[in-house]
Amino acid sequence: QVQLVESGGGLVQAGGSLRLSCVASGRTFSRFAMGWFRQAPGKEREFVAAISGGSTYYADSVKGRFTISRDNAKNTVYLQMNSLKPEDTAVYYCAARDRMWATNDRNQYDYWGQGTQVTVSS
Repeated sequence: QVQLVESGGGLVQAGGSLRLSCVASGRTFSRFAMGWFRQAPGKEREFVAAISGGSTYYADSVKGRFTISRDNAKNTVYLQMNSLKPEDTAVYYCAARDRMWATNDRNQYDYWGQGTQVTVSS
């Protein structure tokens, strides 16, 4: 069993930055593919970014603005969000997949955090 705890959300003005963190329990963190998803009110949960091995993947809407990274020694995955826009407002979720390779399909992830709210004001 893996538990994920996100932090770092908050209220920021458009153009600002936030860094989300997700700490995972367990000693096998390095073997998990990790992803970030988000869900805005009235919308489905959507893929944001993922990381596995040395590869990273991004949704087109955040490419060039967001960066996903991980520190296996700290069991932590990060999402650095720059040039934030009001449309980035959502609850952001960390997810873990017990496979080597990441995917943008939320149904392929085995564990989820509780989410952290990100609000971008215009």
